[in-house]
This record gives sequence, structure tokens and C-alpha cells, in this order.
Amino acid sequence: HSKGISSPSILSYKKRENSVNKLNIFNHQDRFAIATGRRKEAIAQVGLFKGQGQLIINKQEGIDYFQGNFIRLSLVQAPIELLDLQNHFNIIVKVSGGGLSGQADAIKLALARALCKTNLSYRQSLKMKKYLTRNPKCKERRKYGLKKARKAPQYSKR
Repeated sequence: HSKGISSPSILSYKKRENSVNKLNIFNHQDRFAIATGRRKEAIAQVGLFKGQGQLIINKQEGIDYFQGNFIRLSLVQAPIELLDLQNHFNIIVKVSGGGLSGQADAIKLALARALCKTNLSYRQSLKMKKYLTRNPKCKERRKYGLKKARKAPQYSKR
């Protein structure tokens, strides 16, 4: 055996071990549901727990994470406000990738999916407001001959 053959199995084991550790914040006895949401480049994992309505995003308070932007915060909490469950659950979120706008939409989708897992009767009202629909729009690719996806170089007549 050479060194190259045995090392990938060790590396793959370590990778699997890390992925399990990442989810440990959601492994708790008071947990109701976990769901994942995506938007643009952002991926959000939401865990619902028994509680009084706290929102924690990446170990920060929700308002601190969104830098005082109440519009993004209200967008994230829209599914739970629609069902009037603000003080029933603590929401713990792990989000990565993209910017704050994409992350807010990803969290909203994940939260709506998690609420559906807790009670199937919520599904109809969430679906009516389109909170369970993933927004497929993402950045358009750049084409050759253009500066950006659609911006053409400056036209020179002479």
C-alpha cells in the first residue's frame, strides 16, 4: 500500500464527522422540526424549539444579524406571524452563502417548511401566501462579447 491510498478514507471520515458536528446545535430534546431553505447562493437551516419567540441567526440575535434592518427581519418572521405563533417557538438558524437579502429569503422558506412539519394544517395558509414556493431566480451568467450578463461594451460609430 502507498500513502496515497489510505489517506482519502481518513479524510472522508473526518469530513463526515465534521458534518455531524455542524448539526449538533439542532439535536436537542425540545426540538419540533428542522428544515432547509435556499435562495440565490444562500442556504439556511432552521430548527424550531419550545420557547418564547426568540430568533437566533448564526449565534446572534435576529436584529443584530440583519444590522438593524427591520424590513428583512419582518420578512423572515412573516410565516410565523401569519399563523400567529410568535411566542410559541424559539427559532435557531444556521445560514451561509450569499448576501443578507438572499439569506433572509432562504430563512423565510426554511421557517415555512419547518412550520409545515409541526402541523400539516398550516400548509394551506402558507401555500396561499406563497411562503412554500422556492424563488428560482439567480444571477444570470456572463456571455462572451459582453461586459456583464447583458451590458454591451460602449458602441463607437467611427
